[in-house]
Amino acid sequence: MRWRDVRHGKITQKKIKVKPLIYTLAPIYSRFKAFITDTFMILMPIMYFVFYVIMGSREEFSAKMLLGWAYIFVPHFFIIIGLWYFKGQTPGYKSQNIKIVDTNLQKPALIQLVVRYIVFFISSIVVTGVILCFIRKDKKNLHDLLSGTMPIQIED
Repeated sequence: MRWRDVRHGKITQKKIKVKPLIYTLAPIYSRFKAFITDTFMILMPIMYFVFYVIMGSREEFSAKMLLGWAYIFVPHFFIIIGLWYFKGQTPGYKSQNIKIVDTNLQKPALIQLVVRYIVFFISSIVVTGVILCFIRKDKKNLHDLLSGTMPIQIED
């Protein structure tokens, strides 16, 4: 289609109807299955590498536990944040058709993803932030609320 033809009225432009985007928050059991999948696909290989290649043995890891956990969580942080930022999904989220978006259903900012990761880590230790989804009507966890992100179910 040429602009000149449209301007002279020879061809009319078609109007595209935009459907409103309807989303559903990912179910709790799907998020839990995605978490378990991510643990075994991302965290466990890093732990194995740190235990037996970097530290030498589990006994050496237990002797220098703080350093060992730093060796585990620093690469885990960058892998998870990178997957969320560039794809919106980790392997577990992809298997469950879940995507991380902000409250406007757009790609979240990097700072939102960092806040989400840190708050999830802290609330996993404390447990109250993770079980918040069972109490709240909208099924959001503490890391969803504080970071302004949410996991939504996507259609394939």
